[in-house]
Order: sequence, then structure tokens, then C-alpha cells
Amino acid sequence: MRIAVHGSARVDALAPWPPLLATAGPGGESATHAHHAMHIVIARSGSLRVREGKGRARKAAGILSAPDVAHAIDARGTDVVLVFVDPESDAGERLRRELSGVRLLSDDERTNILADLALDASPEEVMRWAARAVPRFAGMTDGRAKMHPRVRKLLRELRSLPPDTDTSLASLAARAGLSEGRLVHVFRESLGIPLRPYLLWLKVQRAVVAFTTAASLTQAAHDAGFSDAAHMSRTFRRMFGVPASELKRSIPHA
Repeated sequence: MRIAVHGSARVDALAPWPPLLATAGPGGESATHAHHAMHIVIARSGSLRVREGKGRARKAAGILSAPDVAHAIDARGTDVVLVFVDPESDAGERLRRELSGVRLLSDDERTNILADLALDASPEEVMRWAARAVPRFAGMTDGRAKMHPRVRKLLRELRSLPPDTDTSLASLAARAGLSEGRLVHVFRESLGIPLRPYLLWLKVQRAVVAFTTAASLTQAAHDAGFSDAAHMSRTFRRMFGVPASELKRSIPHA
């Protein structure tokens, strides 16, 4: 399965990934995992099985998963379309308002949403389809989810800073112009995730971008700010249900 990264063909800096990552190809099975990106998985035909948390497995044509929701997917035996949506992007903020847990997609919803995606679409065509499809899921006529303006400013800075930047609570509070206690409160209120797990999520994003440069796992871990490749691999398995090496193999090099 190949992941198309929306943006320029060459990666010159390890910025976090863009608003959308999309892929299409043979489905597989993932262990229970949770990540901050919203997750859209659609079976091309037939159905997939999804389990939210410790609940029972359910069949559906596809799913939309809210950020940080534990889930497991079994899509063996069918081709799938997979999209990761950054919850802090414009479309992501709107989509986040409408999602709670895992939403199942019906056969009719699948037919409508995949109508303009060819079966033999290239990775770039899948990416262009995702850019059209996600706003339809998100209901772009709705207003943005509420985010504290100081948090929005801090997010912009965090995405542009090198991975070895001081990210202590005191330093980030100073950047945001808030007290430490206030930052902790408004950050979680705005994003639905505490500050520390979000900083780990940024490392994961940087590692994924490093994969596109053909960096080794060790180099990607270093460039993204992980202590070592083993720490990165454990984090990927927890967040994606698969090891970092498997995800790296699926990403075309720039």
C-alpha cells in the first residue's frame, strides 16, 4: 500500500505532515491502536470489521474514527481506501465537531463518496480525491471548532520549530503568553488531547516525513526527536497498530 503525501515532491525539511495523507490498496489487519489523526477507512467492496475499544467487532462498508479513539480494523480480503486527517487543519477542525468515537459508513455512503475515484487511481489521484472528499464529510458550511487563539498560535510555532527545541511546560507557556496552568487547560479544551501526548504526535509526524527521504529507521528517529529507533517503533505500534518498519515500506521516497 502506497501513501501519497499532499505537497511538493521533494521534502527539504522535517515539518509535520500535511492536512491529509491518503492511500489505496490491499487491506490488512491492525491491532488495537489510537492516534491523534482522524481516520477514514473505506472498503472498495464487501465490508471490513472494526472494534472500538473493548467493544464487539462490527461490520461496515467503512469507518470514520475521531482523534485518540482506540480501535482495531480487519480489512483482510478487500482493497481499501485510507485517509488520515490532521484534526487541526481547516477541514479537520470541522470534521472533529461531528465525530465522537467510531462512525460506521453504509453501503450507500460508500457508493457516493467513492463515485469519482477510479479503481486504478495513482497515489496522486487518490490524494486529489481525498482533498475533495474530506470537506464533504466535514460539512464545510459549519463553523470551525472552537480553538483558543493562543493555542492556535502555539501550534503554528510548534510545527516550524526544530525537534530539539525546549518543549518544557514553562517554555511553551512563555511562547503562548499564558500561565502554565492556563495553557494546560486551554490546550486540552481546544484539541481534546493533553499537551504531552500531542508533542509525541508531532514527533510521529516528523518521522513519517523523514521516511519519504529514504532515511533509515535510526536516522528518522533521530531527526524526529525520538530517543532511539526502538522508542519510535513502540510508539508507532501503539498509535497505528503496525511497526514503523511496515509503515516506512509503504511510503514512496521523494
